[in-house]
Amino acid sequence: MAEMGKGVTAGKLASNVQKKLTRAQEKVLQKLGKADETRDTAFEEGVTNFNKQMLEGSKLQKDLKAYLVAVKTMHEASRRLQDCLADMYEPDWFGKEEVDAMVEDTDSLWTDYHQKLVDQSLISMDTYLAQFPDVKARIAKRDRKLVDYDSARHHFASLQKGKKKDDVKMAKAEEELARSQKVFDEINVDLQEELPALWNSRVGFYVNTFQGMAGYQEKFHKEMAKLNVNLNDIMTKLDEQRLVNDGANHNATSDSPTKTDSAEAAADTAGSPVTNGSDGVDMPDGFTFKVKAMHDYAATDGDELDMKAGDVVLVIAFDNPDEQDDGWLMGVKEDHWLQHKNMSIKGVFPENFTQRL
Repeated sequence: MAEMGKGVTAGKLASNVQKKLTRAQEKVLQKLGKADETRDTAFEEGVTNFNKQMLEGSKLQKDLKAYLVAVKTMHEASRRLQDCLADMYEPDWFGKEEVDAMVEDTDSLWTDYHQKLVDQSLISMDTYLAQFPDVKARIAKRDRKLVDYDSARHHFASLQKGKKKDDVKMAKAEEELARSQKVFDEINVDLQEELPALWNSRVGFYVNTFQGMAGYQEKFHKEMAKLNVNLNDIMTKLDEQRLVNDGANHNATSDSPTKTDSAEAAADTAGSPVTNGSDGVDMPDGFTFKVKAMHDYAATDGDELDMKAGDVVLVIAFDNPDEQDDGWLMGVKEDHWLQHKNMSIKGVFPENFTQRL
């Protein structure tokens, strides 16, 4: 027999073509209502659930990969920012060694966080989805074998109803019916058990995936928060060192004051603005204390106060104490108050962005 391709004979090819034609004819008859179709409502519901589960899993995989890309991008941005800090931090500044170590620790935290997401969440996600293509292929095969079974069943029934019965054709049709039913039953039984089990497995998978991610995030942010607190402390002490040095330089370049100089200086200071305290300066109604912004804060609402690191803010009491949210203060920038003596740009701001003076 002539070869038509690797492992495929002309006879096999013809058989496959005939099967496709027979299935197509059977499907047409079923759609026209001229042939009944074997239906299994429970199985069809299982297939619907399977398709939904596969779609949701694919979306989760896509979003997880996008999240990993975002983490990688944030890591790169953080690395560049930390490298900039290390490069500009001069050797004689306070905490130089601590800052260098902090830069390395920050990079290690990002690397470890990203790697855990890849090793645990993403690989687990890929393994979970890897089972769907095979099941999908077997569902499609079951559908084809069901059409073969229905076709064989209808063919045998038509021979039984015929006026002239051909025993040879009857025996052959009955044999084909039994074979088609056996092939269909084998794959059908396996899927009837597998689809519900696969559907139920999604709950445990989602729990493990998101619990794992939550754990990695909690550890990452907890360790990163410690580094941020340490960095803030170093910056505060560096600022204190700067103020001390500025004072020492000023004293070194100034002549020793005379009694007259001291008196004149005291007189000049008595009515000038101050940045730490309220002596000699008219303060707004409800003034309580001053704070210094340690970080920039961009207002996100009309009643909030924009701040730049270094701004001094006069904290005032809320008109209605019930309106004050935990962790928020009301205030007006000191430089605005000293220039305009009005509250036109007062607003609320997060207390943890500031340091009390």
